Amino acid sequence: MLSPSSASDEAASHAARSESPSHPGSRPRSGPPASPKQLSALVAVLGALTAVAPLATDMYVPGFPSMGAALHASGSAVQLTLTAFLVGMVVGQLLIGPMSDGWGRRRLLLAGTGGFVLFSLLCAVAPNVELLTAGRFLQGFAGAAGMVLARAVITDCFRGADVPRYFALLSQILGIAPIAAPVVGGLVLSLSTWRAVFVVLAVLGGLLLFAVLRKVPETLPPERRHSGGLTGTFRTMGTLLTHRAFMGYVLVLGFTSAALFAYISGSSFVFQNVHGVSPTVYSLIFASNAVGMLIGGFTFARLAARVRLNTLLISGLAISGAGAVALLVIPALAGQSLAVSWICLFVTMSGIALIFPATMSIGQHLGGSAPGAASALIGGLQFLFGAVASPLVGLFGEDTATPMAVIMLIGLALAGLALVLLARPWLSHGEIAPEARPGDSRA
Repeated sequence: MLSPSSASDEAASHAARSESPSHPGSRPRSGPPASPKQLSALVAVLGALTAVAPLATDMYVPGFPSMGAALHASGSAVQLTLTAFLVGMVVGQLLIGPMSDGWGRRRLLLAGTGGFVLFSLLCAVAPNVELLTAGRFLQGFAGAAGMVLARAVITDCFRGADVPRYFALLSQILGIAPIAAPVVGGLVLSLSTWRAVFVVLAVLGGLLLFAVLRKVPETLPPERRHSGGLTGTFRTMGTLLTHRAFMGYVLVLGFTSAALFAYISGSSFVFQNVHGVSPTVYSLIFASNAVGMLIGGFTFARLAARVRLNTLLISGLAISGAGAVALLVIPALAGQSLAVSWICLFVTMSGIALIFPATMSIGQHLGGSAPGAASALIGGLQFLFGAVASPLVGLFGEDTATPMAVIMLIGLALAGLALVLLARPWLSHGEIAPEARPGDSRA
């Protein structure tokens, strides 16, 4: 039983559950096409929409030196274009997600994907770093539509164990795309200039626009949209901000994302500067850790129908936390070791792969009365925390693995505090109802 002080957020939780896709007796949803082929196509498009913005985040990073020379810009000015993109992604998710609860998903998804194409081309022809920075902000804003609306569409269409299974897929993409992006960008740069990276992104956006037109229907019918215009829509987001359990899980995801981005931004220094591996070997290490995330995501998808989501979440935090502690403690006691760093990070990434889909599934469930607004807060804070954590590793030094390990451990420790103090997993928020287990995947 909840304490009196938490009665208000329990009421909010009940209201959200009554509208959520997992709640028996909830109103019928506009589901995806019934045929397996059409369903597979829809999920594939949603996965691609989730990937394109993270790809655009880091795909051009290998071209920073040549970009600065071509645009006569300083290194800090070039790095600001990356910050602008991340800010655009955060702002875009926070605006587009709630708007979709009132206007529907499809029109905003088409507008966002089309805008991504146009702004990618703007970046490709930018004559100076100022215009490139503005273009990157707009590119991030438009690209956010695919990320935030993919989660909302899944919440619209599916119920029961299908929801965490598909969120496991999206979380794997979110974890792997930023890791793969510099590799893909390096390949493009080996064939052309940095401007070609943005042309490739524009082409990918164009293919996605065509796919959305063909394969993604409107999943939020007019009778289920929020009334009251933008004011009412954003008032709903304000209500979610006061929902204790919902914000607890959102903060768990945000702090975990900070740990992930600290790894992404700092691992190249650790393995190349500290352990002296070549860029090629580093790419292989990076790829192996991505495999750890794939394994973790696959494990989550297989267990989500039989094991409590909160149990999987706690397990993920315990595994990733143990990896981060070992990464900090073992080198302090026994000295720097390539094998230790590699194994510890593999363990940490595997645990994070359990945390992401668990928090997304529970958060979208608790925010089920406004899936777009819930998705906006989940994704917006995820990338906001990541953007804050990314530069900290370099700020505190690049000669040891300690700064990266400390920042990762702090992020995971704060995630644990948010889980205990706000989310309170022992209350079983956001769990799949027994009536909604596999065999009842769509309302």
